[in-house]
Amino acid sequence: MADIDLVRLNFNPQAQLGLNLVLALVMFGIALDLKLDDFKAALRTPRALAIGLVSHHLLFPAFTFGLIQLLRPQPSIALGMLLVSSCPAGHISNFFTHRARGNAALSVSISTLSTLGAIVATPLNVAFWASLDGPMSALLRSFSLDPLQMLIDVAILLGVPLAAGLTISHRWPALAKKAHGPLRSFSLVVFVVFVAAALALNWGIFREWGQRVVALVLVHNALALTLGYLFARAARLPERDRRAVAFETGIQNSGLGLVLVFNFFGGLGGMAIVTAWWGIWHIIAGLSLSTWWMKRDPAPAPVRATP
Repeated sequence: MADIDLVRLNFNPQAQLGLNLVLALVMFGIALDLKLDDFKAALRTPRALAIGLVSHHLLFPAFTFGLIQLLRPQPSIALGMLLVSSCPAGHISNFFTHRARGNAALSVSISTLSTLGAIVATPLNVAFWASLDGPMSALLRSFSLDPLQMLIDVAILLGVPLAAGLTISHRWPALAKKAHGPLRSFSLVVFVVFVAAALALNWGIFREWGQRVVALVLVHNALALTLGYLFARAARLPERDRRAVAFETGIQNSGLGLVLVFNFFGGLGGMAIVTAWWGIWHIIAGLSLSTWWMKRDPAPAPVRATP
């Protein structure tokens, strides 16, 4: 193993359990605000929704594999890049889309369905693309990765809190409406504090090894945002939809990625540092891009002439 792979973040079993619970709490808080009507609304714009999901779950992992072949980072870093690209959309993308004057409703629909789809897509993407690369495939075999077990774990981590939140939202809408705001704010604050504390505890490691991944994550994330925008543009979506698809492609649920790194890869140094740094950088990139876009009026969608 390369030296970076011998690095282990200061992350004991109690902290790992804590991250699992915080992630579940965040997903539960998000689900409290979802209704069946949200999914019906998403189906009213099936083309834009399909383009967003294809960009996120198909194009971005495939593009990441191509980038890995071009740059040839060491296997653990490459596997971290692939894992990040295979995670569902991070729900902070909804905030960035709204801030950028994009189509926030489309953003919510894509991120929600990408989270549900990730139960299958995340383990399959990691297993499929890594199997096509000798060094990454060897690394997977060294950890005896079982895609089915990863699928089960992702289903528990995402599916259970989402199902619980949707059930409460459907059966007790008044309770869900009352609890959603405070719980979502609380869970996001807890998550930020948790990540900040983990970063502080591991600051020495990031200072020593971060230079290997900082530029790589910056380029990877910038290309992801660009890929989403250009794909939506090529599909001739309106500008507001393009902005939504860009954020849905480039903002990933890195919290889930970290859970999977520790659950399935023993906290492997290269993977953990890439995933953790992505979680920090995509917030900076999302704030920067949304600030730039919020100052620019999105071009109105063309009006089709009625026959």
